[in-house]
Amino acid sequence: MQLGSEVVDLLSGLPAWQGFLVLVGSGVALALVIRVLGDQLLKRVTPHIEGDIDDIVFRGIHTAVYVTVGLGGAYAGAQIYDIRPAVAVSLEAGTLSLVVIVWMVTLLRIGRQASAIATDSAYIDRQMVPILQNVWSALISGGGVLLLLILWDIDVTPLLASAGIMGIIVGLAARDTLANFFGSLSLYLDGTYAVGDFVVLETGERGRVEDISVRSTVIRTRDDILVTVPNSKLNNAAIVNESTPRRKRRIRVPVGVAYGTDIDRVEEILLELAEAEDLVQDRPNPRVRFREFGDSALNFELLCWVSNPALTARATHELNSAIYKRFRAEAIEIPFPQRSISIATDEIPGELFDQAPPTGADDETVTGE
Repeated sequence: MQLGSEVVDLLSGLPAWQGFLVLVGSGVALALVIRVLGDQLLKRVTPHIEGDIDDIVFRGIHTAVYVTVGLGGAYAGAQIYDIRPAVAVSLEAGTLSLVVIVWMVTLLRIGRQASAIATDSAYIDRQMVPILQNVWSALISGGGVLLLLILWDIDVTPLLASAGIMGIIVGLAARDTLANFFGSLSLYLDGTYAVGDFVVLETGERGRVEDISVRSTVIRTRDDILVTVPNSKLNNAAIVNESTPRRKRRIRVPVGVAYGTDIDRVEEILLELAEAEDLVQDRPNPRVRFREFGDSALNFELLCWVSNPALTARATHELNSAIYKRFRAEAIEIPFPQRSISIATDEIPGELFDQAPPTGADDETVTGE
């Protein structure tokens, strides 16, 4: 404290213009020292920290720090020496405004560079990076503009009131956009799905999630068609994610055999075919279930697992083909529904056929399938 007061007394004894130049020069010199020493310190520290985010942050704020120190000399001079009020106010406000602008630009640049690195990071979801970057940019820009207005003694109350009214108008006009934005946040926070997952929508579309943006989600269907769905609708819909919690998926292959068939032999054949199919996983083990006594058949179901949801249709096709060929070779009948229709001709007027019913043929049965 004593040293600081001595420095102030020494500077106060100098003419105003000389003391002001001394403070400005001291600020610039101190800024240069910080720059040189800071560069050396960063070269030693950042290589020992994993990742590139720390390098971006430290090097980004490094420039803003020594610029702030350099401008601090001019601000201190305006505080210590008696300068004309109009000049002092403008000098103080201008110096602080430059500091605010430097830090605002620095933080915006850091946000963009960090977003570029985070996009390729394995620990951060790629779809959330644009959202976080937009929020960061809006907060920094809004805060910087508000500080500049306060520094220049501009009353922000009318602006805040106008901003509130404009916010209501914009909110009503862009309610769908806002709904999609908050829908994307909800989908991310809930972990509903991610890029690469296979999903089934409430409307029946099934496909792979190709991209998740702030506004919508793009899904590639099995017909190689891109379907764009607004996030607000997905946030309120029932979605089946076939890729979580594991990518393995169980498939069901129903098959019916005729009554009187050896059910043990049927089960043995189905298990053999499942084990022989390359697309079917060994674990969990394939299994066969005798489901019900149907109207025309004994209904079985082959249950087995595939490694990826995209393989369910192909694996079902291969198993159906193998089952049909094997059953034909084993002479196992796959029945199909049949119906018998009986018609009594004595209940049909003969005039319909321009002839009377033959004598002695009171009842004739016609059977069709």
